[in-house]
Amino acid sequence: MNPYRSMLFVPGHKPSWADKGLASGADALILDLEDSVPFADKDEARGVTATTIDRLHAEGVRADVWVRPNAFVTGIQGSDLEAVIRPGLTGLFLPKVFDAEELVRIDAVVSHIEARQGLEAGSVGLIVSYETAVSMAHCEEIAAATPRISSLLGATGPSADVGRELGFEFTPAGLETLYLRSRLVLAARAAGLHHPVAGVWQDIKDLDGARQFCLDNKQLGYRGMVCIHPSHIAIANDVFTPSPEQVDFYRRMIEEFKVAEAAGSAAVDFEGQHIDIAHVKTAEGIIAQAEAIMAHA
Repeated sequence: MNPYRSMLFVPGHKPSWADKGLASGADALILDLEDSVPFADKDEARGVTATTIDRLHAEGVRADVWVRPNAFVTGIQGSDLEAVIRPGLTGLFLPKVFDAEELVRIDAVVSHIEARQGLEAGSVGLIVSYETAVSMAHCEEIAAATPRISSLLGATGPSADVGRELGFEFTPAGLETLYLRSRLVLAARAAGLHHPVAGVWQDIKDLDGARQFCLDNKQLGYRGMVCIHPSHIAIANDVFTPSPEQVDFYRRMIEEFKVAEAAGSAAVDFEGQHIDIAHVKTAEGIIAQAEAIMAHA
């Protein structure tokens, strides 16, 4: 999966909002068929979303396009998938997942539609949003349920599904969800998923809070944020992009180590720090992340 610093929700039944999302600089759009679409508009939203995918695909937009279908338990997810799996769709952002068996079933449906549409097998990715207590209790099994899974979302916003399921009271400091967010990062990395995303910051006007939310999750190991407003995109892009100074530091570290290694040493004192091959691998990872972001930008 591309390293998404920012993913922006866009109501699927409002096609002009997709253009506003693109103008914000988001790395990916999530065209939403779930919570942001009134039930009476669900059928219409599928067709509008499919048309939007076709248009953005024809325009060759930079941002990847995902769709959040309705949850499997609603009984209408199949109709969503039938409508939106088509050229130009990067993947499905799955809400309110319960267990690994559900992911296996969804994978089978997606495989069938891919084949019928003439798409490359396995080309439609899945991002799992952990919003139920059951899913969080089994996050490791779910993360490894199918190779289609591209990333995980650690959703911890106030007064929404996760808060209701677990009964916690949201605070900006986030101590009430620290265990959950940490466990989801561990589940992602154990499954070989290197770009877990955090979300969401619901206070649209508190941009300082949004920045701190990004920084806190970055320190835990998240690599991007799911956003509900375009004003948060620039903040997420800034926080989750390795700085030029950081990249330069790690390039110097690698060069210094290579010199020491050529001289027969497996460790070196680099700017006051003990450096060995483990640190070099970390440096290479940061540089690769920065280069991937630049390539996708």
